[in-house]
Amino acid sequence: MTDLTLFHTAEVHCRTFDALAARIAPDTRLTHVVRPDWLARAQDGIGKDLAAEITHTIGAAPSSLCTCTTIGAVAAETGAIRIDWPMMQTAARCGGEVLLVFCLESTEVPSGELLREAFRQEGRSPRYRTLALPDLWPIFTAGDSDGFARAIAARIEAELALWPDTACVALAQASMAGAAGFTHASMPVLSSPELALRAALGLPLA
Repeated sequence: MTDLTLFHTAEVHCRTFDALAARIAPDTRLTHVVRPDWLARAQDGIGKDLAAEITHTIGAAPSSLCTCTTIGAVAAETGAIRIDWPMMQTAARCGGEVLLVFCLESTEVPSGELLREAFRQEGRSPRYRTLALPDLWPIFTAGDSDGFARAIAARIEAELALWPDTACVALAQASMAGAAGFTHASMPVLSSPELALRAALGLPLA
């Protein structure tokens, strides 16, 4: 049995990853640590005290996955798998321009940096544009996951109508993953949870 500790900033991710593990790796035992305060404190930047707290807490877990994009860089420095890294690697291999979609503004910088790094590792010049949807975040915080996913999908489809040559869409936050199922697009719509769990467990990404 494989043990993996997951660090979340929203309780809803516990159910998401329990369901994924049951489907793709039933012998895996997941331990969930939920710290919404980390995300709240990181909205204006991750200061030294918060970084030290994250590093100390995540560093105590022998094998871990961080599901929050905003604190992902700090978590990765501690040795955790960063939830969006396998997705960004996949996006960089799509062969054209990537549409990077996010709802939290604190996600934009770390997600953009990671996608550029993925392009660099592929030996390609970064080609992507962003779609910011901060007005939709209150739908998620109100607990309407289905409405949140549908609203994101509608906005993505409107964007793709203007940019039909987009190679793939990357949903920057784990909380946005449900939108992939509602988006009717001719190109891949990538979300991070399953790709990250597969990477953390050493399973094929496809």
